[in-house]
Amino acid sequence: MIIIRNLTKKFGSRLIIDNFSFQFPKDKKIAVIGANGAGKTTLLNILCGFEEHDDGDIIVPRDCTIGYLPQSPCECPKDTILDECISGNIQLCELQDKLNEALLNIADDYDTYENVEQECSDKGLYSLEADAKGILVGLGFETSQFNDDPTNLSGGWRMRLELAKMLINNPNFIVLDEPTNHLDLPSITWLEQYLKSFRGTLLFVSHDRDFINNLADMVMHLSNANLNVYHGDFESFLEQKEEATRSIIKEKESLKKKQGQLQTFVDRFRAKASKAKQAQSKIRMIEKLKQLEDRLVVDDDSKKVKFKMSVEVQSGKVVAELNDCAIGYQGSDALLQHLDLRIIRGDKIAVIGTNGIGKSTLLKSIVGEIPFISGEYTVGTNVNMGYYEQEQLTILDPKMNALDNVMRLAPGVTHQQGMTILGCLLITKDGSKKLVGVMSGGEKSKVAMAALLARKSNFLILDEPTNHLDMSSTEALSEALASYDGTVLTVSHNRSFINSFATHIYVVDKHNKAELVGCDRAEET
Repeated sequence: MIIIRNLTKKFGSRLIIDNFSFQFPKDKKIAVIGANGAGKTTLLNILCGFEEHDDGDIIVPRDCTIGYLPQSPCECPKDTILDECISGNIQLCELQDKLNEALLNIADDYDTYENVEQECSDKGLYSLEADAKGILVGLGFETSQFNDDPTNLSGGWRMRLELAKMLINNPNFIVLDEPTNHLDLPSITWLEQYLKSFRGTLLFVSHDRDFINNLADMVMHLSNANLNVYHGDFESFLEQKEEATRSIIKEKESLKKKQGQLQTFVDRFRAKASKAKQAQSKIRMIEKLKQLEDRLVVDDDSKKVKFKMSVEVQSGKVVAELNDCAIGYQGSDALLQHLDLRIIRGDKIAVIGTNGIGKSTLLKSIVGEIPFISGEYTVGTNVNMGYYEQEQLTILDPKMNALDNVMRLAPGVTHQQGMTILGCLLITKDGSKKLVGVMSGGEKSKVAMAALLARKSNFLILDEPTNHLDMSSTEALSEALASYDGTVLTVSHNRSFINSFATHIYVVDKHNKAELVGCDRAEET
């Protein structure tokens, strides 16, 4: 498998990966974890050849076929779902173009056509379409969808299509960058089962704790430009990391103690001629011990993300109510009909359902971005909505820095207030001046979340809020939502996140059935 030798990567003066070496074992499933902005995606990009590194070597054997799944779907897909899937096999698509050219010149150069045609047969070009159809069906696509426009698919189905494009190459080294983002729960379960049975090496970035525990037999932790490898799942990693941290701290304390003893000797005898030579020797020993101490790096876990969710004005008892509502887009069939939902102050409701069924559309309708097709929708008194969109680029200005984006999205927030909120999300003073366009997905999510927190809304509508957030940030968000005095309506496929704070689950399905389940409500007074 792939070998990394002395890999180093910098962004300007900032060191991202420092002199890392590793040989990927065969048939192992390795999770890459680390804080937002640590460089996880950069590492994957370097391995896949999408990004240059500053020093070191990446050795990829000839028999290694890398399959890469990006964080976001292709912006300019082919005209049909089937064609977009087929386009994932670049080598065979180029061979198809070569065959087409040979066909045009067949009268003048039949030998070339015959050679190309034989190559097509040997490399499986003629079974490519059938293979693509099989993969698409396996991922849940209907055969009737094969000629549909990919841009009409929901975000989750677009990512399934990206997965199909990757699988058409029959890779033996799969690289996934946050694969559970945009996938519904059935799709995540399917993906887990597929990857468990995958024969090859899997390298993936994920912030989904359950997903990592269900798959990983190794964890690669990126922190402070250092990559440390641990054997086992995420829970095992936490135990090993804690033990390693204790060991490092103990060793650093021992080195400091030795330095102190040597320094005492130097201070006492440096001025004495008979001891001057020994004193100089002790000074050199102190320097060596300091160098050893500097090499012992403890991951800085003392800083934690803090989501301070406050409510400025309390809403009325009934926050919002839907009676026999239908949602969708004007001129098209309704996505969901006969929706009844009464949201009471303090409810924390998670909306779940398959990709493309209309969960995001429901949230957009509730916040007023898309009108309801029919039915009665009312908003209670003193309701101040705060909306967190799934795709942050739709609300963030990539040409503005983090602080300016927060102040633009939360009018009335002062410079100092914006800095304080960003600081709680571990975006430093320098980070607040960073252009959003060059930020990682997790950093963008934090900027959007900071703008939301600054508004002090009493009704939060959150569409996949944990996408791109690292695990510590996700845990901090779930804790904040659990203690939040307002009302929450969220779409999420993160199982542990939902279980941590949701009081009710609103289940929607393609048969236009919607049901609110969960804890018993207190009777209205």
